[in-house]
Amino acid sequence: MMKKIAFSIFCGLFASASVSAADTTQTQPKLVLQITIDGLRADLIQRYKHQFGENGFRYLMEQGTYFTNANYEHANTETIVGHVSLATGAPPSVHGMVGNVWFDRTQDRLVYNIEDSNYNMLTEGAGINKDTEVDPTQKAAKKDGRSPLTILSSTFSDELSIATHGQAKIFSVSVKDRGAISLAGDNGKAFWFSKSKNQFVTSNYYYQLYPQWVEAWNQQDLPARYGDKAWTLSQAEKTYAPVVGNGEHKVNLAGFSKHFPHPYGSAKGKYFGTLLTLSPAGDELTADFAKTLLKEEQLGQDAITDYLSVSFSSTDYVSHMFGPSTRETEDNLIRLDRTLAGLFSTIDSQVGLDNVIIAFSADHGVPEAAPVSQHTGEHDAHYFDKDKLTNPALAARLQQEFGLGNELIRLYAQPYIYLDTDLIKKNNLSTAKVEQVIADEILKIAGVSAAITRTDIENNSLPQTRISKLVQQNFHPKRSGNIHLVFASRTYINNMDGLTIASTHGSPWRYDTHVPVIFAGYKVKPQVISRDITPYDIAPTLSNILGINLPSGATGNVLTEITP
Repeated sequence: MMKKIAFSIFCGLFASASVSAADTTQTQPKLVLQITIDGLRADLIQRYKHQFGENGFRYLMEQGTYFTNANYEHANTETIVGHVSLATGAPPSVHGMVGNVWFDRTQDRLVYNIEDSNYNMLTEGAGINKDTEVDPTQKAAKKDGRSPLTILSSTFSDELSIATHGQAKIFSVSVKDRGAISLAGDNGKAFWFSKSKNQFVTSNYYYQLYPQWVEAWNQQDLPARYGDKAWTLSQAEKTYAPVVGNGEHKVNLAGFSKHFPHPYGSAKGKYFGTLLTLSPAGDELTADFAKTLLKEEQLGQDAITDYLSVSFSSTDYVSHMFGPSTRETEDNLIRLDRTLAGLFSTIDSQVGLDNVIIAFSADHGVPEAAPVSQHTGEHDAHYFDKDKLTNPALAARLQQEFGLGNELIRLYAQPYIYLDTDLIKKNNLSTAKVEQVIADEILKIAGVSAAITRTDIENNSLPQTRISKLVQQNFHPKRSGNIHLVFASRTYINNMDGLTIASTHGSPWRYDTHVPVIFAGYKVKPQVISRDITPYDIAPTLSNILGINLPSGATGNVLTEITP
């Protein structure tokens, strides 16, 4: 199934492929398949490679061009930031998605990255259930409407649509709404999993009515098949890596348990949809929906190159709940390997893998859970108490300098402190001075590595360090806050709106920026490349293969090892 076959030499620009579907001359890949594994740190597929079969991760690693030293160059390594960077080939300073949430001064509130009050969910009641939602960033949204219109530069899929005069079929699927919408761009179609309805859904930005095949897939009620079952180890216990620590840092949400087995409970349970996403079940459902989409929308069946993005979210959720160095993460990746193999097999039978260019990566990495780091010798690793950011010493210093205390701070939203600029103006204070005083005091707190002010970023007066560069690349003047906080290595806030989690990402440290980048399929040579690259290079490289315009704000480079 995985053997390469010969192809005619690529010639001409992609615009020449914008011909009638009846034209049987194929000078382009029939399908671009972009796979994103949410939260897959680069080393994890190497660590567990011995557990994988031949046709999933190892197909990519051994038959593809595998870049082992890819790092993001922005400081807030969160889901929406990484996904949109993959889509646009640019950092958040260009595409504007500076975090999963940011403070919108025009609305005087925290906003969720892709919320859009001009659109509604196509399925009634399929939005966020704030009583059961474990992702606090989702709760920031005022309405359930979703669209890609907050992305400030074009995506690869947008440029593909333009180059083909709208003829390319463009779809994106994920458990997470932000994982799907980001890569679909303005012109594609996005579907994501509703934990309220246990269905794949979309908003009326994309459709006024669901395609019949979506209705049919949802009517099967595949999620219910997990009811009254449990996530158990897929292999003999002796084959797994040794357990580190006692696992007390793991989360037991709604009876899901800190240790195997993890029971899903009744399919009618309050948290059932959520528990599916905290396990390999979320990826299995995503793959099944994607395979149905591939067939029903007839992707890759004519002379126009189509696009399918599949973002698998379970790895991220499992790391949050249990940590990356656990049997949960190992077993999740073993199961994901099988899920990928099944997806590749379906694509091979319907399109032919040698007719498909696969771009594989992750949106960010993940740190070890602090207790695990401590157990293995990282004595400074710890969870950070957010209340320390507004401590009495800071309040006293502000009172001394400005006659006002912590009320000068409007809020903290990862990674930014936003100041109350109206209060600052009312009292004729210098914003730059207030920023600097707060930054100076916060730097005294154990666990804070850097506090970089907006003024210093805008004046380009930062020291020439890797961290400073990544902070600057994360800055957008309309969305970023007044002070960008960088916590010390292996130090992070693990309280997500009252839920204490095992591990979380969002830093500029290498464990959060380092992800795999692999190309496979159409005309790709098996090789391992260790030179420095960035995931921003993926979108320009795909554009180069197809001979189309790069995304409008792309800063990444074309990877010369992947030639058309």
